[in-house]
Amino acid sequence: PDTPLLFKCSNTRFSHNSMVFDSPHKIFFRFLKFKEWDISEMSFGHYVSMVSQNDKSITAIPIFSSRVARLSAFYIRGGASIEKPEDLAGKRIGVPEWTQTATIYTRGWLSDYIGVDLTSIDWVQTGVDEGGREEPMAPNLPTGLKLTPVADRSLAEMLLTGDLDAVISATPPKPFRDGDSRIKRLFPDHRPAEEEYHGATGIFPIMHVLTLKTEILDRYPWAAMNLNLAFDAVKNNSLQRALDPGHSIFPIPWGFHDAQAARHRFGEDFWPYGLEANRATLEAFVQFAFDQGVAHRKVTAEELFPDSLLQFSKT
Repeated sequence: PDTPLLFKCSNTRFSHNSMVFDSPHKIFFRFLKFKEWDISEMSFGHYVSMVSQNDKSITAIPIFSSRVARLSAFYIRGGASIEKPEDLAGKRIGVPEWTQTATIYTRGWLSDYIGVDLTSIDWVQTGVDEGGREEPMAPNLPTGLKLTPVADRSLAEMLLTGDLDAVISATPPKPFRDGDSRIKRLFPDHRPAEEEYHGATGIFPIMHVLTLKTEILDRYPWAAMNLNLAFDAVKNNSLQRALDPGHSIFPIPWGFHDAQAARHRFGEDFWPYGLEANRATLEAFVQFAFDQGVAHRKVTAEELFPDSLLQFSKT
């Protein structure tokens, strides 16, 4: 293009002459509200909600920059009578956003895999560490689901005082981060449960997706394919470096061993991009989003990405 495109991803925004650090939550807010740059990492839950409401101002490419199994996201009070996920039925549970991707996946796991009726729970929405966090995408809650926004208290505070029985959040509450033993995870060792869930369902949760302004795609129709090819090549190089036993590339102890284990579980491409390689995850997520009122109508996996990439993503 005749002018540089601004690109934003977690923690960093790049342009031809600038770099600005930011958190994912702030990135999503600024791009959704003000479209301050051209290409952006985006909450997958927020994007699916937009598609379901026929908001076509941004378009996603099947490049998934963040994937996290989320059974680590359940927090309870130490000494509480909650010992297993089934105990969450009928409880009062807080979330920072109903449309936060992590909470969509965990509620889907809780309802579809564990069998807990989401309508039995009294849901509360506010900030994790500060009260008054607003819901960025208005949900269309199904009959029976109860969600109460709170303006003046945080989830962490309400959990410590006993006004909440549990919190589901991608970001751990600050007391937990600070080592306060009054808050603990429902799954202190969450990986075995997450591996069991993946083995049973094939779901490898997608948190963030790459998006660009649709007006950019209209102006430069080649942009989607070129971005897809570029990010896929970068990802493949990263996987090769992770699997290199000669020397450490990432500052993670036993990183090579863990990369080998990931390849054994997920296959040669253990961080897949594209539609077909992620169909099980995508179809599960759009169903969760619709069942929970994040999506205002049922969308298909194909609706999420440009037509020009659908055939490419199947190769």
